[in-house]
Amino acid sequence: MASQDWFDKDFYKVLGVPKDVSQAELKKTYRKLARKYHPDSNPGDAKAETKFKEISEAHAVLSDPESRKEYDQMRAMGSGMPRFTAGGQNGGFEDVFGGMFGGGGGGRRTASPPGGFEDIFGSMFGGGFGQSTGGFRGAGGPSKGRDITATTTLDFVTAIKGETARLQSAGGKPISVRIPAGVADGQKIRLKGKGEPSPDGGPPGDLTLTVTVRKHPVFERDGLNLRVDVPVTFTEATLGATIEVPTLDGDPVKLRIAPGTPSGRVLRVKGRGVTTTKGVGDLLAEVVVAVPSHLTADAKEYLEKFAKAMPAENPRAELIAKAKG
Repeated sequence: MASQDWFDKDFYKVLGVPKDVSQAELKKTYRKLARKYHPDSNPGDAKAETKFKEISEAHAVLSDPESRKEYDQMRAMGSGMPRFTAGGQNGGFEDVFGGMFGGGGGGRRTASPPGGFEDIFGSMFGGGFGQSTGGFRGAGGPSKGRDITATTTLDFVTAIKGETARLQSAGGKPISVRIPAGVADGQKIRLKGKGEPSPDGGPPGDLTLTVTVRKHPVFERDGLNLRVDVPVTFTEATLGATIEVPTLDGDPVKLRIAPGTPSGRVLRVKGRGVTTTKGVGDLLAEVVVAVPSHLTADAKEYLEKFAKAMPAENPRAELIAKAKG
């Protein structure tokens, strides 16, 4: 939302950048200045604190395409023109806007038709011009602060369990944000009242936080379930066995592998997945039969005897038949 004092503030000059500065260069310049003048780097320095607030305000306006466009339009409109003054023959509305709207100066004042000053400034400042009692406010009262967006990256376990994260706002003020348990990669969280303050005493804006979750070396999320690949030996899969499977909590659980379990079979551990307000998921352990890469002479001999003892079956026969049909 525009502010009346934008007429008097040259945000490009504050940041020391040209008016056609790119967003990438603007961000780079702001970060450099923010580090230089941040209150933590200049304890007790009132001038540095004031400068930090100025560059933060400038960056907040220019980094937002809509705000920057509105700011540029206001600056262009007000450049070289006198400010609003009380009524009179000279220096009133006519002097400021006469050339813009085809009206003449010289103290001649005409009534404002629909679409005149009221409509122009109503859209610019959020309400009918001259209708508010506490600055440029809409007819419904003080305006809401601007909504802002931010991103944060969490490790896998933290995203599952939740935590309180601290973010740095554009104005330099840290914000504590509660990340709910079970937040997923790419999920957006809307936090009411964590945005920018209102310029005229209204409620603050909201913060929309986009979460990125790092990959886990063992577990993969599938909705509320957690998936894990569990290697088993050929002997365990063939004869059956009781094995240990890791969990996200760290303590493994025991699972029974039935004789003749094929690779790809999924075993379920109830209630050991993701816990959220919507429910509790399971741990899905997928069996992966590990084929030995090296055999001793004795093991090879026994395996050959095993192959001869097995029925002459082709496990791919059904697959080939389906492909032909």
